Amino acid sequence: MGYVDVAGVGHTLPDGRELFSEVSFRVGEGAKVALVGPNGAGKTTLLKMVAGDLPVREGAVARSGGLGVMRQFIGMIGDDRTLYDLALELAPPRLGEVGRRLAAAERAMHEATGPAAEKAQLKYANALAAWGEAGGYDAEVLFDTVSVAVLGLPWESTRDRPVRTLSGGQQKRFALELLLRGEDEVLLLDEPDNFLDVPGKRWLEERLRESPKSVLYVSHDRELLARSADRVVAVEGGSAWVHPGGFASWHEARSARHERLDELRRRWDEEHEKLKALVLMYRTKAAYNDGLASRLQAAQTRLRKFEEAGPPPAPPKEQDIRMRLGGGRTAKRAVMCEQLELDGLTYPFDLEIWYGDRVAVLGGNGTGKSHFLRLLARGGTDPDGPQINAELAPVAHDGRVRLGARVRPGHFSQTHDRPELMDKTLAEILWRGDDWREGLPRPQAMQALGRYELAAQADQRFGTLSGGQQARFLVLLLELSGATLLLLDEPTDNLDLASAEALEEGLRGFDGTVVAVTHDRWFSRSFDRYVLFRADGEVVEVPEPVWEGRG
Repeated sequence: MGYVDVAGVGHTLPDGRELFSEVSFRVGEGAKVALVGPNGAGKTTLLKMVAGDLPVREGAVARSGGLGVMRQFIGMIGDDRTLYDLALELAPPRLGEVGRRLAAAERAMHEATGPAAEKAQLKYANALAAWGEAGGYDAEVLFDTVSVAVLGLPWESTRDRPVRTLSGGQQKRFALELLLRGEDEVLLLDEPDNFLDVPGKRWLEERLRESPKSVLYVSHDRELLARSADRVVAVEGGSAWVHPGGFASWHEARSARHERLDELRRRWDEEHEKLKALVLMYRTKAAYNDGLASRLQAAQTRLRKFEEAGPPPAPPKEQDIRMRLGGGRTAKRAVMCEQLELDGLTYPFDLEIWYGDRVAVLGGNGTGKSHFLRLLARGGTDPDGPQINAELAPVAHDGRVRLGARVRPGHFSQTHDRPELMDKTLAEILWRGDDWREGLPRPQAMQALGRYELAAQADQRFGTLSGGQQARFLVLLLELSGATLLLLDEPTDNLDLASAEALEEGLRGFDGTVVAVTHDRWFSRSFDRYVLFRADGEVVEVPEPVWEGRG
């Protein structure tokens, strides 16, 4: 069986800042270890170091057994890669390399004509033999099994399908099925639950619990952490510590640890003051008594060694994220849907959302939830005046949806797809403003970033932020836009635990209406209305969260 040992690992950013140091933990055989911590603390960086994607210049990482890696981008693939390409990326390195050579040889054979055709055929035959020797035919059986499980179709008919034609949940399920069914004994999973609906998350929880593999994973889903992790590694305060129990007891253990660190620091400070007072006393007395010079020297040596050893680590600073989502009074009826039908997704339905409502939109992947939010974000069927979110793709529909007077929609996209922001720094974005948001001078911009714990990233480009930092910044832009109707598509997917709790607190104080698509079971409990997009196309209101569909 496989394992991972991380010993004294540190990482320094290109600008010279130390991200973390002295990180040590072990993922034992069959263990399920969750990495938690604030956004930007280094969880994904640590995974990349374990995976070998980043060099380990301080400390050491040891691994045993094959290593399977699912990176954070899966679920948002929008390029021309096919399922065959993705399968090879997730396969063991040797198999992936041979598979890519086979694909290239096959293309060359089909394109070759004349005398070159025979040479291309020979090259293809050699590549085919190498594929078999590397275990390619066994891999194709696995690919077929996964294709049928996720898409209901054999591998032969799906292998050339572009990955971008799959939903985010299907992309995740395809990758997870391959890794969990594969031969690798150690898995590194970066936010494996993002884009999965609740049945998909429950499936993942069960598969993690029953799998004999050793798994190290990053997740912000509080339910999934509580149900699947048997150990927690907390990356915070520039290092990491290990809680040997599960997530259910982690908060209590963290509080107890912080109390111990506070007590140790208090005792260190007291001892430090005593030693300094002792040196001062002997220095004063030695001025009149040469016989005390040796005692003064001994006291000075003791103080020097004490200070060189340094104080015990201080508890990490608690995150203090303050989201001031203002909103504003609107018409009593904020959203009115009359026989609304999303083409190919839903049957006609009526729905009224009132000012102040907190509506959770539930349902399986591919049922039309995000389309519904996008339609509202664009102003409905016949928007009055200029549209705040005109860059969003139109939504084909029948029937009507109208927004009430003074309703100003603000949209948060699950995929953070804001290409116009990618190469701009946060300070520049806030300074420039846009059509719906006034620019802020740098002092006010820094204050706003500080409330979202992003002041240190003020001069960092948006595209280089972690997923959670991007999410926090996009919520800040919503705050500054003056939106009175918040349309949030999976807002907690990338938020760390403290940020998710801050968002919940911010929404409680928001003077407006909130409609959120969510598969976060913990987050959904903070809403008071639930609209279910069912797999059969019906849209109904339910009295409590109902989870159905496929991930």
